[in-house]
Amino acid sequence: MLVKLMRSLLLIAIAVTSTGIAAELAPVPGEPIAKKKEILFQDDFSGTPPAKEWHRVVDTFVFENGALKGTQTREKDAPSADGKSVVKAHAAVYGLDIPTKDSVIESKIRFEGASMIDFEFDDRAYNGSQYGHICRAIVRLNGVTIMDEREGGQRWDIRNMADDPTRKEERLKLLEGRSVTYPVVLEKGTWYTVVVEMVGDAMRVSIDGKAVAYHRSPGIAHATKSKIELGVAGKDGFFDDIKVWNAEPAK
Repeated sequence: MLVKLMRSLLLIAIAVTSTGIAAELAPVPGEPIAKKKEILFQDDFSGTPPAKEWHRVVDTFVFENGALKGTQTREKDAPSADGKSVVKAHAAVYGLDIPTKDSVIESKIRFEGASMIDFEFDDRAYNGSQYGHICRAIVRLNGVTIMDEREGGQRWDIRNMADDPTRKEERLKLLEGRSVTYPVVLEKGTWYTVVVEMVGDAMRVSIDGKAVAYHRSPGIAHATKSKIELGVAGKDGFFDDIKVWNAEPAK
């Protein structure tokens, strides 16, 4: 009963931004911010072979029992095979070549040991951020984060400051307002339906029909997101019944 009550709470007085500074949460719109148009892609992972739009980015993902399972294998930084560079720790990532601007993504997710499951939007032709990272919605068992990466932590000038301790305060100032985290209470082993809406500079996330997170930031309005990437940190996270629509602002 207590868990159900906590899950029903949509807002609290403070949120944690990417700077770690407490800030007032913006109210989450109770109604959708996006109106679905034509459907661009759907997959219930029952087909063989996988849909041609999917491709591996960072291992490991497998199709298992009619779902897509991600398992992080690059858990720590390690020397490359030739010993000349370092292979960085990284979440498992699976890519979907579906260009969008404004969109709605719906997918079932399930945590089975994963610490994070996310939906990322990139533009590989954009050179202003690492790998063209634009924005993402991150779901954890205790919170949902919306990040503007184009104008935040993946923007090259801000990213490069991370290696210079003398520019820490400057970097934190630039990161203000570029991400926000809203609390949720989710359970391991339970399927949840997540909906990520994106129109203009705004993103809204719902879980099982309840609006749980909302953020506005200029990078979200990037004109073209050339691909969608699904990420899993830890072991294991599942996706199922994914759908992607073009969208326009709801009236």
